[in-house]
Amino acid sequence: MAEISGWTEKSFRVGESELKALTAGSGKPLLVLHGELGNPGWLKWHAALAGKRTLCVPLHPGFGVTPISSWIMNIRDLAVFYSRFIREQKMMPVDVIGFSLGGWIAAEMAINNAQQFNRMVLVGAVGMRPPTGEIMDLFTVTARTYLSSNVVDTQGDEFKKLFGGEQTPEQFEAWEDARAETARLAWQPYMFNQSMPQLLENIADLPTLLLWGKQDQVVPLSVAEAYNKRIAGSKLLTFDKCGHMPEVEKPDEFIKEVSNFLG
Repeated sequence: MAEISGWTEKSFRVGESELKALTAGSGKPLLVLHGELGNPGWLKWHAALAGKRTLCVPLHPGFGVTPISSWIMNIRDLAVFYSRFIREQKMMPVDVIGFSLGGWIAAEMAINNAQQFNRMVLVGAVGMRPPTGEIMDLFTVTARTYLSSNVVDTQGDEFKKLFGGEQTPEQFEAWEDARAETARLAWQPYMFNQSMPQLLENIADLPTLLLWGKQDQVVPLSVAEAYNKRIAGSKLLTFDKCGHMPEVEKPDEFIKEVSNFLG
C-alpha cells in the first residue's frame, strides 16, 4: 500500500450548516475529533493508521476553517451535530478517537447513543470536573505557552515539527479562532459538564480505551480515573514521562495501543 502523506479537504452539509473535514487513507472509517486548539497537523500516528483506515477529521464549526454555526451553543449541541453527520454519511457504527475537547464531544455522543460507535478512544479528555487538581486555564496564557504545557519535553521531534518554528500569522489567527469558540462552548463551567459522572453511566456495551500521560498538566490524571470508574468496562492506560499529548510525545507506544485496540 502506498504511503499516506497528507490530507484531502472535503465539504459537507449538515442541515443548514457547512462542515469542512480532512480525510486520508483507505479502509474502515475512523472518526477523529480534535482538541481545543484545532487540528494540530499531520502526525506520525495519522500516517500509521491511514495505512489501513480512512481517517475522517471534522474541523469543528467556528474553529477557523468551518464557519461558525450560531445554534451550536455548547458541547452537547456539537455532539448532536456530529451524530447527525455520521448518520447521514452512513458511517454508523464507527470507531472514534477524541483528543481533549474532542474526547468530551465523543463522550457526549456516546451518552446519547453508544450504538453509533464500535469502539471509543479518549485521549486526555476534558468534560469531567477533576476530583483532584484543576484543568489548566487556556485563557490566562498565550496559545504557544498553553501548547508547551501540553508536553513534558518541548524538544521532542514531533512537537518541534508542529510547534517549534516561528509562529505564522495564519497559525496565530487559527489558534485565536479556536480559543474564542472554545470559550463560547465550554466557558461556564470551564471545560466540564457538572452532570457528566451520572450521564456516563448510560454508556453500555461500548469498548472504551482511555489514554493519558502520567504527567499531564492540562487535564489531571484524576479525570482519567473518574472516566474509568464511570464508563463500564473501560480500560485506562497511562504513559510515563508524558504530558497531555501522548500522540506527540510517545507516538510509537500510542500507535501500538490504538492499533491493538481498534483491531
